Amino acid sequence: MQPIVQISLDVTTIKEALEMAEIAVEAGIDWLEAGTPLLLGEGLHAVAALRKAFPLHPIVADLKTMDGGYLEAEMMAKAGATHVVVMGVAHPATIRAVVRAARDYGIQVMGDIMAAADKVACAKMLEANGADYIIVHTGFDERGEDPERTPYDHLRDVVAAVNIPVQAVGGLSIEQAAEMPRLGAPLVVVGAPLVIDRKHFRPSTDKAELLQILRNLVTQVKSAQPGGNV
Repeated sequence: MQPIVQISLDVTTIKEALEMAEIAVEAGIDWLEAGTPLLLGEGLHAVAALRKAFPLHPIVADLKTMDGGYLEAEMMAKAGATHVVVMGVAHPATIRAVVRAARDYGIQVMGDIMAAADKVACAKMLEANGADYIIVHTGFDERGEDPERTPYDHLRDVVAAVNIPVQAVGGLSIEQAAEMPRLGAPLVVVGAPLVIDRKHFRPSTDKAELLQILRNLVTQVKSAQPGGNV
């Protein structure tokens, strides 16, 4: 697939999310993500607000679903989400429930392998159960305790193991994010800590700087040559 750039709106209010999304869309961002902090702060109302403001943009609801899969996916689909995130460490029944809801409502499923003991096996299981995308995710807290951890630790093996698109998330620099399509991960996500303060989930206060950062990233990603296995 051709490279896609997604911004994770890891803020806690609809107002902040809409302000950041407006800049991102101006910069050429393809997908908008209602990040987990935003969903915790504002719930499905945040998704509905993003859908109203940006009717043509795909919206990812980063629910990190662990249970109640059908209901959670259904609620976000009805609010306007086009993609929902289920955790690979959830019970397979939950993953299948999310996938059923996605098929019923015409949306897609992203399977996050964060915290899985065997990342490759988890990714393959998600694909086998109907996930449309795999997220290779090194968590914020995990990186806080062990700064050496990175999605690169598992990216090569996961890309080689699955036949669906892969996204790498967690502590990547602008330069690293831009090279993801070449490494077989064409869904490029930007968020904390690239446009969020490195120690706190807080949006950049310099809107002109944020716009330029995102424009540069979009240009780099769109000019990258998609790769296969790394």
